[in-house]
Amino acid sequence: MIKRLLLAIVFLAIVVGGLVGFNLFRSKMIADFFANMPQKTMTVATVTVEPTVWTPGLEAIGSVNASDGVDLTFEVAGVVNKIQFKANDKVQKGQVLVQLDDSIQVADLAAAKASAVLSDQNLKRAQTLRTQGVGAVSNVDTASASAESAHAQVAKLEAVLKQKTLIAPFSGTIGIAKVDVGQYVSPGVAIATLQNMETMRVDFTVPEQSITKLKLGQVVKVTPNSGEEFTGKITGIDPKINPSTRLVSVRGHIENVNGQLNPGQFTQVSVQLPEESNIIALPQTAVVSSLYGDYVFVVRPVKTEGAAADAKETLAVDQVFVQLGRKVKGVVEVTSGIKDGDIIVSAGQNRLSPKMHVVIDNTVNPANPATAQ
Repeated sequence: MIKRLLLAIVFLAIVVGGLVGFNLFRSKMIADFFANMPQKTMTVATVTVEPTVWTPGLEAIGSVNASDGVDLTFEVAGVVNKIQFKANDKVQKGQVLVQLDDSIQVADLAAAKASAVLSDQNLKRAQTLRTQGVGAVSNVDTASASAESAHAQVAKLEAVLKQKTLIAPFSGTIGIAKVDVGQYVSPGVAIATLQNMETMRVDFTVPEQSITKLKLGQVVKVTPNSGEEFTGKITGIDPKINPSTRLVSVRGHIENVNGQLNPGQFTQVSVQLPEESNIIALPQTAVVSSLYGDYVFVVRPVKTEGAAADAKETLAVDQVFVQLGRKVKGVVEVTSGIKDGDIIVSAGQNRLSPKMHVVIDNTVNPANPATAQ
């Protein structure tokens, strides 16, 4: 019985020892495999850090309007008699645009002028009689007052008659007529819009903290949805801060040479501030954001094992966390974390991990356009 027990114990020890030995052997072989397995090399595009001149700007959203622009209306009611323009016509200041029916006012004016002539004659007759010692002074005063009243009535009717004619208050481009011949219009009804589109103004707002950075004459760049950039200057800064929004209203003027800007157009606005030198900046594509902060991959040479003099230098990446500053047109300022001469991965970093080997290929580098700006 004891012999069988000893044999079982020896057999069990052999089995357990074999399993332990096999596991140790397997672990060693796996470790040797991964230790000797060649590391995968990734191809990346890079940019080299160097101090540059930074042109900061204040970014805002604005609206474009004509320097002179109104919706034309009549001050009096009437029936449209003539429309003397077509949509998009270039009209000149003082040009007649719309004429209301003024036949009654013309007749009233003619009667008032005739009455004024009669009043003038009565005044002369009263003055003649007075010089001859026949007429009384009161008769002259009465005739004079009557003549002045008649001339005032003529002036009033001339003004009323003038209100029946719509003239262009300034030169510009007129829009689509919103009335038809024979239509009755009331005071204040829009007839058409008139816009002087040679010079445009852009209105936008900036935070109150930025008011000290603004001054008249600063360069302002306007970029509408078309993508074309227009350059103008600041011509007005509201001295009052809006207490509700804590924003300051700013206005700039832009020459609309090609007529590509239109009143009411939405646009992005950038106010150029004085240049700053020795600024470290990177394309935004080079910066990776995470829950732990913003970081970049820095390419550095790896020491090659062995003493061979002709050993090829290997490149690897290190993950470096950075502090970011201002951002302008695809370029971001880096205030700390990297220095002049560092090589930063600008494309392909989504496949990287720290210490991974890389090879640089800048044949196609999406960061180049941003760097050029």
